[in-house]
Amino acid sequence: MDLGDQLKDLFPDHVPEEDSNGEQEKSPYWLQDDPIICKYEKRKGKPVTILEGYNGADSDFKKLTKDLKTLLGVGGSFKNETIIIQGDFRDKIMDFLKDNGFSVKRVGG
Repeated sequence: MDLGDQLKDLFPDHVPEEDSNGEQEKSPYWLQDDPIICKYEKRKGKPVTILEGYNGADSDFKKLTKDLKTLLGVGGSFKNETIIIQGDFRDKIMDFLKDNGFSVKRVGG
């Protein structure tokens, strides 16, 4: 007798709800309540997009940075709890983060 059968014995009138596809959609990243700050700067004359305020683990930083670089086809890195993407891609990055459940705040321009 598994857990589902035991619950049916305890609550015979309960009908479990199911999603349309039977699975719950889960974000592959650790989500936080605070918004991620997305800003644009020029460093040594070159444009960069900087993401600050994400407080996940190092593995989450690496995964998010890799997915953003792959999506945009550009270089980037993460250092000191900031993600640096080469080029001005604020709109695309903000759309990507919103699609994955993050709240994003645009700073400047």
